Amino acid sequence: MPGKAGGKGSKAVNALAGGAAAYVARKVIVFAWTKVTGRQPPDKAEDREVAIGEDIAWAVLVGAGVAAARVLATRFANSRRGSA
Repeated sequence: MPGKAGGKGSKAVNALAGGAAAYVARKVIVFAWTKVTGRQPPDKAEDREVAIGEDIAWAVLVGAGVAAARVLATRFANSRRGSA
């Protein structure tokens, strides 16, 4: 619920859960990209050897994947804490 205040412990748990989920999600996405494409993901946006479409696909995939993982982890952490 928007505006619902949480304590410092709640914020710390959310930050930890979100950070861990983002780290794991990025590792999984890098692994999947490497398996599917046979190449490492684009490293630098200014690298002219990588097609712009590949750069954009990578950015969208990582952005959406990491954001979704953080939302799910935070909600899961809040639901587990609420039921305890």
